[in-house]
Amino acid sequence: MEETIAAISTPIGEGGIAIVRLSGPRAIGIADAIYVSPRGRVADFSTHTVHFGSIGRNGEIIDQVMLTVMRAPKTYTAEDVVEINCHGGLLTAKNILGQCLTHGARLAEPGEFTKRAFLNGRIDLTQAEAVMDLIGAKTNRAHTAAVHALEGHLSKRLEEARERLITVLAHIEATIDFPEDDLSADTREKWLADTTAIMAFLNQLLATAQEGRVLRQGIAVAIIGRPNAGKSSLMNALLGQDRSIVTPIAGTTRDTIEETANIRGIPIRLTDTAGIRKPRGAVEHHGISRSRKSLEASDLILHIVDNSRVFSKTDSELSALYEGKPAIQVLNKLDLPKKLVLPAEFPKRETVAVSSLLGDGIEQLKDKIEAIAWSGRVGSADVDVAINERQADAIRRSLKSLTTATEEMNGKSSQEIISQELRISLDAIGEIVGKTATEDILAKIFSTFCIGK
Repeated sequence: MEETIAAISTPIGEGGIAIVRLSGPRAIGIADAIYVSPRGRVADFSTHTVHFGSIGRNGEIIDQVMLTVMRAPKTYTAEDVVEINCHGGLLTAKNILGQCLTHGARLAEPGEFTKRAFLNGRIDLTQAEAVMDLIGAKTNRAHTAAVHALEGHLSKRLEEARERLITVLAHIEATIDFPEDDLSADTREKWLADTTAIMAFLNQLLATAQEGRVLRQGIAVAIIGRPNAGKSSLMNALLGQDRSIVTPIAGTTRDTIEETANIRGIPIRLTDTAGIRKPRGAVEHHGISRSRKSLEASDLILHIVDNSRVFSKTDSELSALYEGKPAIQVLNKLDLPKKLVLPAEFPKRETVAVSSLLGDGIEQLKDKIEAIAWSGRVGSADVDVAINERQADAIRRSLKSLTTATEEMNGKSSQEIISQELRISLDAIGEIVGKTATEDILAKIFSTFCIGK
């Protein structure tokens, strides 16, 4: 018999409510063993109903709760599910969970509720991954992409490609089974046209991988510049709040300060670095060392150059540190009299002039950050699907086999060779939605989930 699992499905800590979730064949029986209500036994409650009562232990009440009964198969896991809503707190939910475990439930593994939903056929693997994307979404665009995946937009497209590929494969294997039938040139042309169309579709999906990475992970942006060039002021302007300390004293920031900003629907992981110069003391030495590491790890550099001071060779030295990386040179302090003259030998980069204090030019800077984040292609505000790296890897493998198959078709190779490549491609596509996924793949995916989801 399938084990019944239990876990706390809300963050541990003080809050209005906490939810303890049970799923499996004994969920209702375990709930009956710990729940008391004047309305009777949990086993007698209708499905998808909510009831007030209490959870007890040794004759003492742990908490007054609202208990929800949901019977299979119309539940999240497609199993019997009971959810107990109790008061939030460090001990209440933990004690109720303890009672569930005492009466026969097992503590759920990370992501096990969603894994059961997948294994029981309620969702496919792309929808399971979308659950975590939805939980981790930091911007509205990331949220929209996750919702679309959860609704099955990606699954539907992939299933259409699979069905088309299965049809081609079936026709090819029919010619293998009946070799006496003549194979016309038109037949091979039809196979080639259908396979090429599938490849074009997969390439369209693969093109969303960059957008998917940006939406899920954001991009790392290091703000560098001479001491007192306005790095902290710029970070505060991009965040829309005072996060970094701003003073007229050079070297105020002695360590890296990290924060995430939502810029045009993109999570931007900003790092305000200590001014890179000859360190004055051990503390500043460590701060500058961390600044250099942040610069190396970043996807984009914002090099702040003080428009109100004369050019310094330090700016040229800083520019040399990020050679080859995407970068924007930000001419700051437009609100002050201009003294900056950039020498002809200073490397030419994307440039925008701003006043971090007054906010002038900040929107233009955000436009440039957005364009670079999408690798020069501004993503659509109406996000449909954006694949993740696992899905992209499977698509690449599928495309590789399809490419070989089309070459074999053009080269008049045997149907057996073409069939073998198409099967490899079909398995790779099936891996994305979970039709051919191995236990190792499933374990890796669901291990990233939190316990209780």
